[in-house]
Amino acid sequence: MFERPQGGECAVLVHLTLDRAEEDPDFTEFRELAASAGAECVALITGGRSAPDPRLFVGSGKAEEIRAAAQQSGAKLVIFDHTLSPSQERNLEAFLQCRVVDRTRLILDIFAQRARSFEGKLQVELAQLRHLSTRLVRGWTHLERQRGGIGLRGPGETQLETDRRLLADRIRQIRLRLARVERQREQGRKARRKADLPTVSLVGYTNAGKSTLFNALTQAQVYAADQLFATLDPTLRRLELLGAEPVILADTVGFISRLPHELVAAFRATLQETCEANLLLHVIDAHHPDRDGVIAQVEAVLVEIGAGDVPQLQVFNKIDLSGEAPQLERANDGEARAVWLSAATGAGLDLLSTALAERLRGGIVQGWLCLPPSAARLRARLFHLGAVVAEQTGPAGESLIEVRTSRGNMDLLCRRDGLQAEWVRSGFEAPVI
Repeated sequence: MFERPQGGECAVLVHLTLDRAEEDPDFTEFRELAASAGAECVALITGGRSAPDPRLFVGSGKAEEIRAAAQQSGAKLVIFDHTLSPSQERNLEAFLQCRVVDRTRLILDIFAQRARSFEGKLQVELAQLRHLSTRLVRGWTHLERQRGGIGLRGPGETQLETDRRLLADRIRQIRLRLARVERQREQGRKARRKADLPTVSLVGYTNAGKSTLFNALTQAQVYAADQLFATLDPTLRRLELLGAEPVILADTVGFISRLPHELVAAFRATLQETCEANLLLHVIDAHHPDRDGVIAQVEAVLVEIGAGDVPQLQVFNKIDLSGEAPQLERANDGEARAVWLSAATGAGLDLLSTALAERLRGGIVQGWLCLPPSAARLRARLFHLGAVVAEQTGPAGESLIEVRTSRGNMDLLCRRDGLQAEWVRSGFEAPVI
């Protein structure tokens, strides 16, 4: 009978290069992930294959090498920088006689440590349960036994079936609770829309300095540290800008390469703040050795969560480490495109405030729209935003609506709700009926 090992803090890290085009892989992020989870790396095993082994992921020879390294160092934990199938995880634990953790389980463990709010804890638990639901058939031999006793023999519910049912019930309860929390968040977003306050969301790779920048701009006390996923729960603060209206600044969870799909699904409600933002501040570590690769990975995650079309302003942080000077880059049309600064020292923060004011300037716009009957959803959206001042009905059944809202909301309506240029009446002049 195979009993699962309990594991420990000393860990052997394993990375397998599956792409022959990959040259000199950087294990810094992998080591930092393990350290953030509380593991102490005692050995790093690397190798290469054209394709994963279906039974052990690594070959039998490499598995022997991993087992020898674990026995020599006394490690009771082996961490793979890959996603393992349930059968591969079980086979590896039986072969190595060590606790085996893949990349997805590692990141979930870090998130479980970082979650502080009620919503964050629910989201992490949901992601963990979704991941666990595919791994109930490991080496737990008792899960396949039926309950015995007088009157209970014969066909009945196995322990595995019981665990699956209980797991499904818990997932259903968490989803109901998260739905209630999301309704509360939507009420907050609705109030901000009615107040015509644009939202600016901080996004970027984990440990790029988002929380430090958030604290520097808003004087908040959000926890910030030089570690991956130092903060998990989103925080919103009001930010005053010179030459522009106040904005709501949102600090969100950092991204990472190969972000587990369980996390993307569980945190979709929280990431809705990013999708509905008027502007994204893409915070980039200017000192990162693979800066362009990190930028591409963040862009891919933004597309995955539905925020790929939201306007961006790039913020290159940590210039105190890279030796760059504070500067404001502009596009060919003069629009602010990127800011180089240091959130730790404060250098360049004034340039960021200037860029934000320019990108969000425009204040309140007011005028008339001529909406055809097919734009009933957009009409409802305008009323939902509290942007309708007056409404008339045209001779052909069209809705002539006077709106008053922020420029940011108008951009959002054009981008997400299908507002078309030909529906604007004569440059926003009053219609003649």
